[in-house]
Amino acid sequence: MGNNWQNKQVLVTGAAGFIPSHLVERLIDLGASVRALVHYNSRGDIGNLKEVSSDTKRNQNLEVVFGDLRDLATIKKVSSSCSYIFHLGALIAIPYSYINPSEVVNSNMIGTLNVLLAARETKPERIIHTSSSEVYGTALYVPIDENHPLQGQSPYSASKIGADKLAESFYLSYNLPVVTLRPFNTYGPRQSARAVIPTIISQALTSDRIQLGNLETKRDLTYVSDTVEGFIKVAETPGVEGQTFNLGTGCEISISDLVAEIEEILGRKFDIIVDKNRIRPEKSEVMRLLSDNAKAKKVLGWVPQYTLRQGLRKTIEWVEKNLNLFTPEKYQL
Repeated sequence: MGNNWQNKQVLVTGAAGFIPSHLVERLIDLGASVRALVHYNSRGDIGNLKEVSSDTKRNQNLEVVFGDLRDLATIKKVSSSCSYIFHLGALIAIPYSYINPSEVVNSNMIGTLNVLLAARETKPERIIHTSSSEVYGTALYVPIDENHPLQGQSPYSASKIGADKLAESFYLSYNLPVVTLRPFNTYGPRQSARAVIPTIISQALTSDRIQLGNLETKRDLTYVSDTVEGFIKVAETPGVEGQTFNLGTGCEISISDLVAEIEEILGRKFDIIVDKNRIRPEKSEVMRLLSDNAKAKKVLGWVPQYTLRQGLRKTIEWVEKNLNLFTPEKYQL
């Protein structure tokens, strides 16, 4: 168990995003050379990678490449000579998937297909494909293990189910060394207001009222450093090709209790306003996500290190320093 990451060439897709940027940082610190695929934009904006590239030592082992997952030629090019592919690139906002389902399906399914096709030619040691707990839909039983039925309750979750099945099919059809990781709701520094925790915190730091959607939904919240360690462990563990692993804490909390937790840390009370624009369509709402992480613990030796309170404190600290990145009064899709 355990890799020598020194001088290993590694590809991370979606690298400008929240979890991928933390993964890039961790891989570089372990000694890897990281090729970071960022979705092209005319501003040359590398998103969260700014926080990684500003460190001169880390920057020496970081190669940023602009491109689009939907372009197979690009994916073949960036995959070449990579020992590991960490595929995290995706359009992840559920509300956005209601508005633009075609774009979400194209990015998430065709993007994944291209990564798999490229890997058949470039032959990496392992491809780590990123799923989402949203593929389970509202829990039919708890805790949710890896055998729980998959339910496409939003175009986003349907696109991720499709991507997961493509990964599975390439393992079964071509013996491609793919492993699927299914993180439950990850949070922490660098996350945008698209997610509920930064939404609550940014409003709490700038107002006496907090606008939210459904307060009764329950989520299993994992701090980003713990999620990243799951990626590292699944890359390092031999013999797990073709398997799927949940990454979650095995604890759940309702959104209303989450607000109370943040109130306690900040030592303030807030008026909670339910904004109907933030509520998912009734049949699409995922009421409960609670992971069974026994498989990841047993096979990967992965154990979450952060309590919710510890993770929230670190996240609040980061949002406070970076309030310029947020528009708390606006609903972010």
